[in-house]
Amino acid sequence: MLLAGDIGGTKTALGIYSEEQGGHAALAESEVHSADYQSLESIAKEFLAKTGLKVDRASFGVAGPVLAGRAKITNLPWIVDQVALAKELNLQAVHLLNDLEAIACAVPGLRPEDVETLSAGAPVEQANVAVFAPGTGLGEAFLTWEDGEYRAHSSEGGHADFAPTDEVQIRLLEYMAQRFEHVSYEHVCSGVGIPHVYDFFRDGEKTEERPEITERIAMAGDRTKAIIQAALDPADPSPRCAAAIDTVVSIMGSEAGNLALKVLAVGGVYLAGGIAVHLQPVLKSPRFLQAFRHKGRFAEMMSRIPVHVMTGKVGIAGAAAYGLRRALAAKAAAGLRRAS
Repeated sequence: MLLAGDIGGTKTALGIYSEEQGGHAALAESEVHSADYQSLESIAKEFLAKTGLKVDRASFGVAGPVLAGRAKITNLPWIVDQVALAKELNLQAVHLLNDLEAIACAVPGLRPEDVETLSAGAPVEQANVAVFAPGTGLGEAFLTWEDGEYRAHSSEGGHADFAPTDEVQIRLLEYMAQRFEHVSYEHVCSGVGIPHVYDFFRDGEKTEERPEITERIAMAGDRTKAIIQAALDPADPSPRCAAAIDTVVSIMGSEAGNLALKVLAVGGVYLAGGIAVHLQPVLKSPRFLQAFRHKGRFAEMMSRIPVHVMTGKVGIAGAAAYGLRRALAAKAAAGLRRAS
């Protein structure tokens, strides 16, 4: 059996999976606050002890780049090494992959209940697929068809230079350039970016707002959540928060389209991450797809690219899918060695 995990700076989700049940049916699962523990090893040991289940392999999607089987977890003082983990947990093998790569690994096995479709498009079979994930930060990944299956590839595309597409966004870039030496898409198109865009509409555009809403946003422990809630309030939406969210969604559409162009993702674009999930009502408005398709001579091609929002627990599902695939490959290789 396989221990799989989605390891983030805020939360760590773990689950145990079998080859028979697959990556969507955990035999046991748990979620804890990452900062309450000193290491991934301590979380895994506690979880395995509670379940009493025996696993022989593990696969973890981690927030941060994975280099030579080793990762420094973003926003945590953890160094995770797959060889050390295997030894500490007494496992045959441990595999680490970037969290966006893990999300990408979930795409081939998505069920209808795992997605909301923004545009059905006309997908090209076995063509490249893009994954665009605005969560706390902005993650980007893609999949290519190789040897009869999809293979996931990670990137740090969310840190590419922010390129404005209208006059308001030009002023936003000028505003942000006074705050940051380098302004990336993550600065204006993610959970950490939403308060920046709100501040621009407050300080730069002088967008009107009721004093009580301004105070509520200023005092909120989580400004991003408060801004989204005020923008999407069905009874009385905040003009400033709504302007900020509309701009963020437009930027999301533009950069998701950029990613689709760069990797020629005519197989589809999948949005993931908490911000995408929470902003679904706005993503379903024309603003997102208009920005996505606004690519000059390639507008017609962009209109044929399917766009979906991934709504399930795709991080851990992808880590499980990756780990189960590696386990099957290891068994097949062992069988060939025995046969020879």
